[in-house]
Amino acid sequence: MFAKVSELYYTYSRWIRERFPFKVQKISIDAGLGCPNRDGRIGVGGCVYCNNRSFNPRYCDSRQSVAQQLEAGKRFFKGKYDKARFLAYFQAHTNTYGETARLMALYREALEVEDVVGLVIGTRPDCLNTELLNELEALSRETFLMLEFGIESVRDDTLRLINRGHTFSCSRRAIEETSRRGIYTGGHVILGLPGEDCSSILQQADVVSSLPLDVLKIHQLQVVCDTPLARQYESGKLSLFEMEEYIELLASYIQRLRPTLALERFVSQCPADMLKAPRWGVKPQEFERRLEQYMKERGMRQGDSFQGEKKSVR
Repeated sequence: MFAKVSELYYTYSRWIRERFPFKVQKISIDAGLGCPNRDGRIGVGGCVYCNNRSFNPRYCDSRQSVAQQLEAGKRFFKGKYDKARFLAYFQAHTNTYGETARLMALYREALEVEDVVGLVIGTRPDCLNTELLNELEALSRETFLMLEFGIESVRDDTLRLINRGHTFSCSRRAIEETSRRGIYTGGHVILGLPGEDCSSILQQADVVSSLPLDVLKIHQLQVVCDTPLARQYESGKLSLFEMEEYIELLASYIQRLRPTLALERFVSQCPADMLKAPRWGVKPQEFERRLEQYMKERGMRQGDSFQGEKKSVR
């Protein structure tokens, strides 16, 4: 048995409940850090799909301190999660990009805020040095800590096409080294990137399953305003999944994932005024309901088609 009979997949909510005896909620932070794929150290212009304004909650303001943003986030969630504790989510840009002393000061500032019980640090796999990893390893012995890596694709040709600025081998090395040090690892992939078809996407699930990830986020490709991808879309050079096509593909993708991998998200939701396509008109909760209905009707569950060693969920 890999999961409870009633579960179609290993949910992030279950995974996090297994680590905390109380409700926890992420609060996003914009710490004002940069991106080496924009400032010229690795590249310029950033990834073709990226516009950070599209996913920063309205309470995020890099002009405010980390502590001030966390307090604003707590007020934002007040009433909905009155008894919750919080994870400080360093989300915007690349949150391991900078001097180690400065970064550690930002992380420590977050942990000093009342009811903050851990950190989730979003970053690129090519922005992690040994000095910082040593500090994070030590910090992970004091508090909950996850590094969340933008993998996006396991194909180097795709990574070049989207101007990602690193290879998949870079992602594998960073994830393996982080996991080896006992730090929780998360990954993020995008389904439907230019040049990838359903066959290559399903093969990606096998590769992702081989990585020592604890948590995976899966998103559909979105075309966001003011990005190079938006210009490709406007020129007619980009095709996107319809929602029904994406659900069918995603269900098969989940079947191929190892059952010990917790799944956090399946869709991304961009503000309507910044989204060009696809406009499916459903919220993430409704999307999940439709996905689960599709899987139930066909008797599909995470791990059904997994080819590796089938260990029990931790």
